[in-house]
Amino acid sequence: MSQGVRRAGAGQGAAAAVQLLVTLSFLRSVVEAQVAGVLDDCLCDIDSIDNFNTYKIFPKIKKLQERDYFRYYKVNLKRPCPFWAEDGHCSIKDCHVEPCPESKIPVGIKAGHSNKYLKMANNTKELEDCEQANKLGAINSTLSNQSKEAFIDWARYDDSRDHFCELDDERSPAAQYVDLLLNPERYTGYKGTSAWRVWNSIYEENCFKPRSVYRPLNPLAPSRGEDDGESFYTWLEGLCLEKRVFYKLISGLHASINLHLCTNYLLEETWGKPSWGPNIKEFKRRFDPVETKGEGPRRLKNLYFLYLIELRALSKVAPYFERSIVDLYTGNAEEDADTKTLLLNIFQDTKSFPMHFDEKSMFAGDKKGAKSLKEEFRLHFKNISRIMDCVGCDKCRLWGKLQTQGLGTALKILFSEKEIQKLPENSPSKGFQLTRQEIVALLNAFGRLSTSIRDLQNFKVLLQHSR
Repeated sequence: MSQGVRRAGAGQGAAAAVQLLVTLSFLRSVVEAQVAGVLDDCLCDIDSIDNFNTYKIFPKIKKLQERDYFRYYKVNLKRPCPFWAEDGHCSIKDCHVEPCPESKIPVGIKAGHSNKYLKMANNTKELEDCEQANKLGAINSTLSNQSKEAFIDWARYDDSRDHFCELDDERSPAAQYVDLLLNPERYTGYKGTSAWRVWNSIYEENCFKPRSVYRPLNPLAPSRGEDDGESFYTWLEGLCLEKRVFYKLISGLHASINLHLCTNYLLEETWGKPSWGPNIKEFKRRFDPVETKGEGPRRLKNLYFLYLIELRALSKVAPYFERSIVDLYTGNAEEDADTKTLLLNIFQDTKSFPMHFDEKSMFAGDKKGAKSLKEEFRLHFKNISRIMDCVGCDKCRLWGKLQTQGLGTALKILFSEKEIQKLPENSPSKGFQLTRQEIVALLNAFGRLSTSIRDLQNFKVLLQHSR
């Protein structure tokens, strides 16, 4: 090769490198400019959320997720899809979920299955006998006879009308404990028609949207020429607050999941050992304002909105956990006490946040219309929780079910304020209860959102260092 050719090649390489750096610099500045300011439908700004999450929430919620009570989640990954014939489970090895052997599950968690979803207590004697052998997972077993009577009364009370999610039956032989720390959410390679079918069903059939209105970047929608989604957002802004909120919650959840996949991406695999890490190219494909025609920043703003909703729910449910009767029981008394202390500390932080979303602005019209809209809202979300059983990748299904259930539990909390205010201090209440499954999902789902916002900050730094 001649010296002139080598110089020309080197010059072209340098030019390409400069162009890449300019592009990354532009991307960072545009992302920061568009994912900023005050969020719609609330009075909170993104910078305040970033600072609050970074310095108060993220370090503590990450620590909480490592505690035994919150790392083991019982889930049924074999429930058939109720809406269409499944394409078959993903055969990619990273889609696999490794269940936790029973011997590894803390004894207190295994024993804590005496709740209304699993075993009806028909009389006080049965409940007393059961509690001698099995300590309740979320409720301290040292109950007075009066409290036991109250528990039995609660156990006979059917509150399925309050659930925003369809819960897995933990009695099912197909339900297994999963160690969430050993099965992290990350990019598995699951994509294409099967994945798009799930999200398309969620958006098109459950987000109060007419068929004639097309979502931006929907690969299944017909070409709309120069329309970059403006007609969609014109329609969205014309909706009532409750339906706008519903769409933003789903969009925010979708954005959060996509951020997790960009952060934990399979970069390379050598000698059978995979290397996982952040993928800037993938982040750009999903969120770059130019490549997504402005849709990426909107989705990231919806992530912040979802964070606010779940943050508000945690602040509202604090009184439930502050009662002495609530015991996050695993069988290790010292760790259990530390776990509850850490959880209550997180709740105190959530209550200190000055710009909470005001859920009272929702369903505030005439009582009959508001009640009907709330029920429609609940049933639409419950349907989405059922769609999670149609996800073909087990690991994606696991985290989809958990995060959907966590959001459903948050919504249940937000719209149960009166019941929470009436909770007795030393006995269970039939008006409002949380199962261990709901508690684990709630805190882990919020932990995922906290991680997403932290990951977004990290991507901004990576883009800055790439300049």
